[in-house]
Amino acid sequence: MTRLLQAPWVAALVGGLLYWAVTVALLTRVHLGTTAGPVAVGVRKPRPADDLPSWRFRNPELNQWIAELQREREALALQREQLRELEMRLAAERQELSVITQTVARLQAEFDRNVIRLQESQVEQFRRQARLLTGMSLDGQLALIAEMRDDDVVRLFALMKNDDVSQLLDAMSKAGPAEARRALLIVEKMRRLLPPEATNTTARVAQPAP
Repeated sequence: MTRLLQAPWVAALVGGLLYWAVTVALLTRVHLGTTAGPVAVGVRKPRPADDLPSWRFRNPELNQWIAELQREREALALQREQLRELEMRLAAERQELSVITQTVARLQAEFDRNVIRLQESQVEQFRRQARLLTGMSLDGQLALIAEMRDDDVVRLFALMKNDDVSQLLDAMSKAGPAEARRALLIVEKMRRLLPPEATNTTARVAQPAP
């Protein structure tokens, strides 16, 4: 057996078989794209999907924070715009209210002046009527008072002397039950309108000097 293995042809056969096996193996790997040695030096393995470079790193929580900050920024901008519009509207309403207040104050002042002038005119008119009534006869006074309202009669009596008023009331009480009740009603209204002393003072002031 040892002599057989040491034979030259056996060594040649083994060398040929080894050469053939290596050649077949190399050709098979090159055909399948898995060559080793110098051929496989330039081949790069594909990068896993989650193995990204730092500049392409994505954090879902960071993206969510950025989105929330963007929404808050937009909400603040909208709120700021609404506040600006509200401020402008309030300024316009304040100016309009100021104009209305000034107009109302002016109209109120004019109304007060007109009321004062009307009251003064009415007082002067009643004073003139009181002087005319005092200069009339008793029958004429009763006839004129019968056509007047009770409130107007009370105003006239407030501007007349007590003696003249007493004479007219006495004549009215004797003119019949209806006139007597009216005289009593006029006296009651005069009592509520002015105290007796104020009535006397007003009557004395209203009468012209002799």
